[in-house]
Amino acid sequence: MQATSHYPDSGTPAPTATRRLLLPLLVGTLLLAACGRDDVRPTPPTAAVKPARTWSPVAPANPAAANAVLMRAISLVGTPYRYGGNTPEGGFDCSGLVNYVFRDMLDLRLPRTSRELFAWQGPRIQPERLATGDLVFFGSGGSVTHVGIYVGEGRFVHAPSTGGTVRLDHLDGSYWQRNYSGSKRVLH
Repeated sequence: MQATSHYPDSGTPAPTATRRLLLPLLVGTLLLAACGRDDVRPTPPTAAVKPARTWSPVAPANPAAANAVLMRAISLVGTPYRYGGNTPEGGFDCSGLVNYVFRDMLDLRLPRTSRELFAWQGPRIQPERLATGDLVFFGSGGSVTHVGIYVGEGRFVHAPSTGGTVRLDHLDGSYWQRNYSGSKRVLH
């Protein structure tokens, strides 16, 4: 059964050329965070989306694992959404994407649904303390219904909706701000 997601399709799928340009930017962001440098910053989001907070780089506890998660997540941008999907060939839903990335890169088996992931062990993280590889959760009315992988500078990769593709979004987008439910650290 195919379900239609209620997440906005506010962006268009990133073409392959755009993904090639984003990858070095995000890798550089991770390296800057890991090295403790903050004197070089990537271009801020477009004027249409004004960040509500400053995204300070937080070094991940395990930079090698975080880098592996980052690289794999970014490489999947543009993969079609499919309800229940959990492979690049078949497409992804939000938790299928998270599970695939962590299993493929780190052989880490995580709970399958966004609700189970939110209830799973691991510390909850304040938004200003997010590090690459943390999970970000969204929902409404006290129910978690969506998850993505934080990649740095206020951005996350996720599989948002039927008919869409895996994409990169900014946590400061109005929809994501309104429906933000919390974050969890998986990498220790």
